[in-house]
Amino acid sequence: QVHLVESGGVSVQAGGSLRLSCQASGFTVSSYNMRWMRQGQWVASITSSGGTLYADSVKGRFTISRDDEKNTLYLQMNSLKPEDTGMYFCSMGDNWGQGTQVTVSS
Repeated sequence: QVHLVESGGVSVQAGGSLRLSCQASGFTVSSYNMRWMRQGQWVASITSSGGTLYADSVKGRFTISRDDEKNTLYLQMNSLKPEDTGMYFCSMGDNWGQGTQVTVSS
């Protein structure tokens, strides 16, 4: 059974950094395309071959990665802006986690 659990969301000030984690079970992260979403908007993707794609709004500030040994997906978020505020979800296909809240204050 596919299970995704996000963590790492907190309240930070603008300019700060966070790293979100998504622990996966029931499948191998490295075998699938994975993505991070923010309240219905696509943020970043990593393909099974390791290629990465980013929304223009986060390009150069966010980095998506995975740890194959830990079967975990990450989103490193730097130079955070108030508009980055939202509930972040990791997903694989139609499978989603419960989300983790990120709040960036100015």
